[in-house]
Amino acid sequence: MSPRDAVGEISPELGAIRQVRRRPKLSWSMRIGGAVLIFYVAVALISLVWTPYDPLTPGIGDGYDAPSAAFLLGTDRLGSDMLSRLMVGARYNLGITLTAVTIALCIGTTIGVIAGYHGGAIDTVVLRAVEIFQAFPGLLFAMLVVQAVGPGIVMLVVQAVGPGIVNVILVLSFVGIPDYLRLARGEIHSRRSWQYAEAARMVGNPPWRVAFRHLLPNSIGPLLAFTSINAAFVALITASLGFLGLGLGPNTPEWGNMIARGQDGVMTGQWWVSFFPGLAILGLTGAFYLLGDAISDLTDPRRRR
Repeated sequence: MSPRDAVGEISPELGAIRQVRRRPKLSWSMRIGGAVLIFYVAVALISLVWTPYDPLTPGIGDGYDAPSAAFLLGTDRLGSDMLSRLMVGARYNLGITLTAVTIALCIGTTIGVIAGYHGGAIDTVVLRAVEIFQAFPGLLFAMLVVQAVGPGIVMLVVQAVGPGIVNVILVLSFVGIPDYLRLARGEIHSRRSWQYAEAARMVGNPPWRVAFRHLLPNSIGPLLAFTSINAAFVALITASLGFLGLGLGPNTPEWGNMIARGQDGVMTGQWWVSFFPGLAILGLTGAFYLLGDAISDLTDPRRRR
Protein backbone atom coordinates (compact mmCIF):
# COMPACT_ATOMS: atom_id res chain seq x y z
CA MET A 1 0.00 0.00 0.00
CA SER A 2 1.41 3.35 -0.98
CA PRO A 3 1.92 6.15 1.57
CA ARG A 4 -0.72 8.12 -0.25
CA ASP A 5 -3.28 5.32 0.27
CA ALA A 6 -2.28 5.04 3.93
CA VAL A 7 -2.96 8.67 4.74
CA GLY A 8 -5.90 8.96 2.39
CA GLU A 9 -6.56 11.35 -0.43
CA ILE A 10 -5.53 14.98 0.10
CA SER A 11 -8.58 17.20 0.33
CA PRO A 12 -8.95 20.05 -2.18
CA GLU A 13 -8.88 22.59 0.66
CA LEU A 14 -5.58 21.25 2.02
CA GLY A 15 -4.14 21.14 -1.48
CA ALA A 16 -5.10 24.78 -2.04
CA ILE A 17 -3.46 25.79 1.25
CA ARG A 18 -0.24 24.02 0.32
CA GLN A 19 -0.33 25.62 -3.13
CA VAL A 20 -0.58 29.07 -1.55
CA ARG A 21 2.24 28.28 0.84
CA ARG A 22 4.49 27.29 -2.07
CA ARG A 23 4.06 30.68 -3.74
CA PRO A 24 7.13 32.86 -3.22
CA LYS A 25 6.44 35.81 -0.98
CA LEU A 26 7.44 39.34 -1.92
CA SER A 27 10.59 40.16 -0.02
CA TRP A 28 11.26 43.45 1.70
CA SER A 29 13.82 44.17 -1.03
CA MET A 30 11.08 43.96 -3.64
CA ARG A 31 8.66 46.05 -1.60
CA ILE A 32 11.11 48.83 -0.74
CA GLY A 33 12.77 48.91 -4.15
CA GLY A 34 9.44 48.89 -5.98
CA ALA A 35 7.99 51.63 -3.76
CA VAL A 36 11.02 53.88 -4.27
CA LEU A 37 11.01 53.34 -8.03
CA ILE A 38 7.27 54.07 -8.23
CA PHE A 39 7.91 57.29 -6.31
CA TYR A 40 10.58 58.36 -8.83
CA VAL A 41 8.29 57.55 -11.75
CA ALA A 42 5.48 59.56 -10.14
CA VAL A 43 7.76 62.56 -9.62
CA ALA A 44 8.95 62.36 -13.24
CA LEU A 45 5.36 62.26 -14.52
CA ILE A 46 4.23 65.11 -12.27
CA SER A 47 7.12 67.26 -13.52
CA LEU A 48 5.62 67.05 -17.02
CA VAL A 49 2.66 69.16 -15.93
CA TRP A 50 3.70 70.92 -12.72
CA THR A 51 6.75 72.17 -10.82
CA PRO A 52 6.79 74.80 -8.05
CA TYR A 53 8.78 77.19 -10.27
CA ASP A 54 10.24 77.22 -13.75
CA PRO A 55 13.32 74.98 -13.45
CA LEU A 56 15.16 76.77 -16.28
CA THR A 57 14.62 80.33 -15.03
CA PRO A 58 17.43 81.82 -12.92
CA GLY A 59 16.89 84.59 -10.41
CA ILE A 60 13.66 83.25 -8.94
CA GLY A 61 15.29 83.68 -5.54
CA ASP A 62 18.62 84.92 -4.30
CA GLY A 63 21.69 82.86 -5.03
CA TYR A 64 22.28 80.09 -2.50
CA ASP A 65 19.07 80.61 -0.52
CA ALA A 66 18.92 77.97 2.20
CA PRO A 67 15.94 75.56 2.34
CA SER A 68 12.89 77.43 3.60
CA ALA A 69 9.11 77.56 3.28
CA ALA A 70 9.42 79.44 -0.01
CA PHE A 71 12.10 77.14 -1.44
CA LEU A 72 11.84 73.74 0.22
CA LEU A 73 15.23 72.57 -1.06
CA GLY A 74 16.82 76.00 -1.41
CA THR A 75 18.22 77.63 -4.55
CA ASP A 76 21.47 77.23 -6.46
CA ARG A 77 24.06 79.91 -7.16
CA LEU A 78 21.93 81.36 -9.98
CA GLY A 79 18.82 81.54 -7.84
CA SER A 80 16.99 78.64 -9.54
CA ASP A 81 14.64 76.54 -7.43
CA MET A 82 16.32 73.28 -6.46
CA LEU A 83 13.09 71.32 -5.97
CA SER A 84 11.84 72.17 -9.46
CA ARG A 85 15.15 71.24 -11.04
CA LEU A 86 15.31 68.03 -9.03
CA MET A 87 11.83 67.00 -10.19
CA VAL A 88 12.67 67.60 -13.85
CA GLY A 89 15.99 65.83 -13.30
CA ALA A 90 14.06 62.68 -12.40
CA ARG A 91 12.53 62.81 -15.86
CA TYR A 92 15.92 63.04 -17.55
CA ASN A 93 17.86 60.54 -15.43
CA LEU A 94 15.09 57.97 -15.19
CA GLY A 95 14.10 58.34 -18.85
CA ILE A 96 17.68 57.96 -20.10
CA THR A 97 18.27 54.97 -17.82
CA LEU A 98 15.13 53.06 -18.79
CA THR A 99 15.53 53.77 -22.51
CA ALA A 100 19.20 52.79 -22.63
CA VAL A 101 18.62 49.61 -20.62
CA THR A 102 15.68 48.58 -22.81
CA ILE A 103 17.68 49.03 -26.02
CA ALA A 104 20.69 47.16 -24.62
CA LEU A 105 18.47 44.34 -23.31
CA CYS A 106 16.69 43.83 -26.64
CA ILE A 107 19.77 44.00 -28.88
CA GLY A 108 22.16 42.16 -26.57
CA THR A 109 19.69 39.37 -25.81
CA THR A 110 18.83 38.87 -29.48
CA ILE A 111 22.48 38.55 -30.54
CA GLY A 112 23.29 36.40 -27.51
CA VAL A 113 20.45 33.97 -28.24
CA ILE A 114 21.57 33.60 -31.86
CA ALA A 115 25.22 33.06 -30.90
CA GLY A 116 24.41 30.67 -28.06
CA TYR A 117 22.01 28.55 -30.09
CA HIS A 118 24.00 28.21 -33.31
CA GLY A 119 27.52 28.21 -31.84
CA GLY A 120 30.38 27.60 -34.24
CA ALA A 121 31.92 30.49 -36.16
CA ILE A 122 29.10 32.89 -35.26
CA ASP A 123 29.66 32.28 -31.56
CA THR A 124 33.42 32.71 -31.88
CA VAL A 125 33.23 35.99 -33.80
CA VAL A 126 30.66 37.45 -31.41
CA LEU A 127 32.65 36.51 -28.30
CA ARG A 128 35.90 37.95 -29.68
CA ALA A 129 34.15 41.23 -30.51
CA VAL A 130 32.64 41.37 -27.02
CA GLU A 131 36.03 40.77 -25.40
CA ILE A 132 37.50 43.69 -27.35
CA PHE A 133 34.74 46.05 -26.22
CA GLN A 134 34.93 44.92 -22.60
CA ALA A 135 38.67 45.53 -22.47
CA PHE A 136 37.82 49.19 -21.78
CA PRO A 137 36.35 50.29 -18.43
CA GLY A 138 32.69 51.23 -18.76
CA LEU A 139 32.97 54.89 -17.75
CA LEU A 140 36.11 55.48 -19.83
CA PHE A 141 34.53 53.83 -22.86
CA ALA A 142 31.37 55.93 -22.44
CA MET A 143 33.46 59.12 -22.18
CA LEU A 144 35.38 58.30 -25.35
CA VAL A 145 32.34 57.34 -27.40
CA VAL A 146 30.12 60.20 -26.27
CA GLN A 147 32.79 62.60 -27.50
CA ALA A 148 33.18 60.77 -30.79
CA VAL A 149 29.46 60.43 -31.57
CA GLY A 150 28.32 63.37 -33.62
CA PRO A 151 24.89 65.00 -33.66
CA GLY A 152 24.37 63.89 -37.26
CA ILE A 153 23.34 60.38 -36.17
CA VAL A 154 19.63 59.72 -36.36
CA MET A 155 19.01 63.30 -37.39
CA LEU A 156 15.24 63.24 -37.09
CA VAL A 157 15.37 61.96 -33.52
CA VAL A 158 18.14 64.38 -32.65
CA GLN A 159 16.11 67.35 -33.82
CA ALA A 160 13.13 66.15 -31.79
CA VAL A 161 14.77 65.55 -28.40
CA GLY A 162 18.21 67.12 -28.63
CA PRO A 163 21.61 65.72 -29.61
CA GLY A 164 22.90 65.41 -26.05
CA ILE A 165 20.13 63.04 -24.96
CA VAL A 166 20.38 60.90 -28.10
CA ASN A 167 24.15 60.61 -27.82
CA VAL A 168 24.04 59.62 -24.16
CA ILE A 169 21.31 57.02 -24.75
CA LEU A 170 23.13 55.51 -27.74
CA VAL A 171 26.43 55.35 -25.87
CA LEU A 172 24.97 53.82 -22.70
CA SER A 173 23.02 51.29 -24.77
CA PHE A 174 26.17 50.35 -26.68
CA VAL A 175 28.14 49.94 -23.46
CA GLY A 176 25.50 47.64 -21.96
CA ILE A 177 24.99 45.33 -24.96
CA PRO A 178 28.02 43.05 -24.33
CA ASP A 179 26.87 42.15 -20.80
CA TYR A 180 23.42 41.09 -21.95
CA LEU A 181 24.95 39.27 -24.92
CA ARG A 182 27.30 37.19 -22.78
CA LEU A 183 24.61 36.36 -20.24
CA ALA A 184 22.00 35.37 -22.84
CA ARG A 185 24.56 33.40 -24.82
CA GLY A 186 25.62 31.42 -21.75
CA GLU A 187 22.05 30.62 -20.71
CA ILE A 188 20.98 29.49 -24.20
CA HIS A 189 24.20 27.54 -24.81
CA SER A 190 23.73 25.55 -21.60
CA ARG A 191 20.07 24.73 -22.35
CA ARG A 192 20.04 24.07 -26.09
CA SER A 193 20.52 20.29 -25.62
CA TRP A 194 17.95 19.90 -22.81
CA GLN A 195 15.04 17.56 -23.38
CA TYR A 196 12.36 20.18 -23.96
CA ALA A 197 14.54 21.83 -26.64
CA GLU A 198 15.15 18.47 -28.33
CA ALA A 199 11.43 17.77 -28.21
CA ALA A 200 10.67 21.13 -29.81
CA ARG A 201 13.09 20.35 -32.65
CA MET A 202 11.70 16.84 -33.15
CA VAL A 203 8.17 18.14 -33.79
CA GLY A 204 9.45 20.33 -36.59
CA ASN A 205 9.92 23.77 -35.04
CA PRO A 206 12.42 25.96 -36.95
CA PRO A 207 15.62 26.97 -35.12
CA TRP A 208 14.49 30.54 -34.48
CA ARG A 209 11.30 29.31 -32.83
CA VAL A 210 13.15 26.83 -30.63
CA ALA A 211 15.59 29.53 -29.55
CA PHE A 212 13.18 32.41 -28.94
CA ARG A 213 9.95 30.58 -28.12
CA HIS A 214 11.23 27.72 -25.97
CA LEU A 215 14.76 28.45 -24.75
CA LEU A 216 14.61 32.20 -24.11
CA PRO A 217 11.52 32.19 -21.82
CA ASN A 218 13.22 29.56 -19.66
CA SER A 219 16.38 31.69 -19.47
CA ILE A 220 14.80 35.07 -18.78
CA GLY A 221 15.23 35.04 -14.98
CA PRO A 222 18.95 35.89 -14.84
CA LEU A 223 18.46 38.48 -17.59
CA LEU A 224 15.73 40.26 -15.63
CA ALA A 225 17.82 40.23 -12.46
CA PHE A 226 20.80 41.68 -14.31
CA THR A 227 18.59 44.33 -15.91
CA SER A 228 18.02 46.00 -12.53
CA ILE A 229 21.73 45.89 -11.71
CA ASN A 230 22.57 47.32 -15.12
CA ALA A 231 19.97 50.07 -14.65
CA ALA A 232 21.76 51.17 -11.47
CA PHE A 233 25.06 51.24 -13.37
CA VAL A 234 23.53 53.25 -16.23
CA ALA A 235 22.06 55.77 -13.78
CA LEU A 236 25.50 56.26 -12.21
CA ILE A 237 27.20 56.63 -15.59
CA THR A 238 24.58 59.15 -16.71
CA ALA A 239 25.20 61.27 -13.64
CA SER A 240 28.97 60.86 -14.02
CA LEU A 241 28.89 62.09 -17.61
CA GLY A 242 26.78 65.05 -16.53
CA PHE A 243 29.16 65.87 -13.69
CA LEU A 244 32.13 65.79 -16.08
CA GLY A 245 30.33 68.01 -18.60
CA LEU A 246 30.13 65.27 -21.24
CA GLY A 247 26.41 64.54 -21.01
CA LEU A 248 23.52 66.95 -21.44
CA GLY A 249 23.79 70.73 -21.71
CA PRO A 250 25.19 72.66 -18.73
CA ASN A 251 21.83 74.29 -17.95
CA THR A 252 19.86 71.04 -18.23
CA PRO A 253 18.40 70.01 -14.85
CA GLU A 254 20.13 66.64 -14.82
CA TRP A 255 21.37 65.41 -11.44
CA GLY A 256 25.02 65.08 -12.45
CA ASN A 257 24.99 68.59 -13.88
CA MET A 258 23.35 69.88 -10.70
CA ILE A 259 26.07 68.36 -8.51
CA ALA A 260 28.77 69.92 -10.68
CA ARG A 261 26.92 73.25 -10.61
CA GLY A 262 26.91 73.26 -6.80
CA GLN A 263 30.38 71.92 -6.06
CA ASP A 264 31.75 75.44 -5.45
CA GLY A 265 29.23 75.98 -2.68
CA VAL A 266 30.11 72.82 -0.76
CA MET A 267 33.25 74.34 0.77
CA THR A 268 31.45 77.56 1.71
CA GLY A 269 28.47 75.96 3.46
CA GLN A 270 25.89 75.73 0.66
CA TRP A 271 25.66 71.95 1.02
CA TRP A 272 22.10 71.55 -0.28
CA VAL A 273 22.97 72.34 -3.90
CA SER A 274 24.95 69.11 -4.32
CA PHE A 275 23.48 67.09 -1.48
CA PHE A 276 19.93 66.68 -2.77
CA PRO A 277 20.89 65.61 -6.34
CA GLY A 278 23.39 63.17 -4.85
CA LEU A 279 20.71 61.81 -2.53
CA ALA A 280 18.38 61.39 -5.52
CA ILE A 281 21.03 59.37 -7.40
CA LEU A 282 21.64 57.25 -4.30
CA GLY A 283 17.94 56.51 -3.93
CA LEU A 284 17.48 55.56 -7.59
CA THR A 285 20.49 53.26 -7.75
CA GLY A 286 19.58 51.72 -4.39
CA ALA A 287 16.07 50.95 -5.63
CA PHE A 288 17.43 49.20 -8.71
CA TYR A 289 19.87 47.14 -6.64
CA LEU A 290 17.11 46.07 -4.25
CA LEU A 291 14.89 45.06 -7.16
CA GLY A 292 17.72 43.10 -8.75
CA ASP A 293 18.33 41.18 -5.53
CA ALA A 294 14.61 40.46 -5.12
CA ILE A 295 14.24 39.27 -8.72
CA SER A 296 17.21 36.95 -8.24
CA ASP A 297 15.47 35.43 -5.21
CA LEU A 298 12.23 34.94 -7.15
CA THR A 299 13.78 33.41 -10.27
CA ASP A 300 16.45 31.25 -8.60
CA PRO A 301 14.98 28.51 -6.36
CA ARG A 302 18.37 27.98 -4.70
CA ARG A 303 18.21 31.50 -3.21
CA ARG A 304 14.71 31.17 -1.75
CA ARG A 305 14.53 30.80 2.00
